[in-house]
Amino acid sequence: MRMYDIIEKKRDGFELSSDEIDFFISGYCNDSIPDYQASALLMAIFLKGMNERETALLTHAMAQSGDMIDLSEIDGIKVDKHSTGGVGDKTTLVLGPIVAACGIPVAKMSGRGLGHTGGTIDKLEAIPGFNTGITRENFIRNVKEIGIAIAGQTGNLAPADKKIYALRDVTATVNNTALIASSIMSKKLASGAQRIVLDVKTGSGAFMKNLEDSVKLAQAMVRIGENTGRHTVAVVTEMDIPLGKAVGNSLEIIEAIETLKNKGPRDLAQVSFELAARMLELGGKGSFEHCSSLVRHAVESGEALEKMAVLIEKQGGNRAVINDYSLFPRAKYIFEYKSETAGHICSMKTDTIGVASLVLGAGRETKESSIDYAAGIYFHKKTGEKVEKGEVIATLYTNREEKLAEACGLLKQAVELSDARPEEKPLILAYIDAKGVSSY
Repeated sequence: MRMYDIIEKKRDGFELSSDEIDFFISGYCNDSIPDYQASALLMAIFLKGMNERETALLTHAMAQSGDMIDLSEIDGIKVDKHSTGGVGDKTTLVLGPIVAACGIPVAKMSGRGLGHTGGTIDKLEAIPGFNTGITRENFIRNVKEIGIAIAGQTGNLAPADKKIYALRDVTATVNNTALIASSIMSKKLASGAQRIVLDVKTGSGAFMKNLEDSVKLAQAMVRIGENTGRHTVAVVTEMDIPLGKAVGNSLEIIEAIETLKNKGPRDLAQVSFELAARMLELGGKGSFEHCSSLVRHAVESGEALEKMAVLIEKQGGNRAVINDYSLFPRAKYIFEYKSETAGHICSMKTDTIGVASLVLGAGRETKESSIDYAAGIYFHKKTGEKVEKGEVIATLYTNREEKLAEACGLLKQAVELSDARPEEKPLILAYIDAKGVSSY
């Protein structure tokens, strides 16, 4: 078998076989296939596409290229959740303890943030002492003992995806539904879950900027899951404004805890509770309506909050942070960003807000960048709300005083005001499963 022939076949629009896809993945991982031939194939795929069968085979081959997490020691149905990423997206921190409190094991492998989107692992490491690098043995033991563990992804989880994504990033072949879907789902298959709930973001702060593309991506990932034996559903959620009011690691942990106390922002609670109910439904806890009632009970009874406290303690963190937020890292410089005019906030460029948070120190520009856990932005006003001249829109937190002016400049670009109040958009836009698409 020759790589030349595989490139030619896909260039001419023909379907690749399982053996040909496996040959490409194994050869590229062991460096017997050079970058220029891999680039040629990726461009051929970008231009000619892949059908449902090919996409599933590519995903499976990438998942099998490294470690495959075995969760069989854990009793019960293992359900995972994945978000395509956004600004202020802290749903894992809310739904994980809820789902565990309801009796479904949560064995969550999460990633770090890069660029303007935050990572769950970075947020958890804002908790003093919290260890996200626990061994596989401790990870499994914690799930068996307390029903939940959240740890960083192993460095050898779907290494083919990591290598291929780096190449796609520099060859203008990122924005292809089959390649995006296989990239995401390869890591989910390798993580060992039996069933998967996907949170596909859409809007200015998401990778997919419009609903149509987001639904197509969700459908592709659901089909991959079903074709590889993992029952998968997806929810498309709004990311035209930050989720919740907090953007930044410590700030988001605090907001997640407040949500588990039933005091959090309405939008964060709605999306988190929806995803938690979908996870419980896939885990066999009953109808979606019944699962929604289980979610509410877990929060209102305090059981989910206690589960969060136990998770923190079990992974070396100080559980006292649940009630004493002063234990979190604190910023030296706090600045109030005020409105220069009166009006209604008509839009928020969420990706620009994410960059503003990054500038303050809350995110990474490169994988080697360090994070300031105290840095971030807290919004007092969001899209649709009325603002008076001189009223505080957001509070900025940083240890980099010299970056405040730049961050304020970005917020000025991001937050737009108008005389008329904009129409409120729904937060949850669609539900996708093997049967098709349902609008909310």
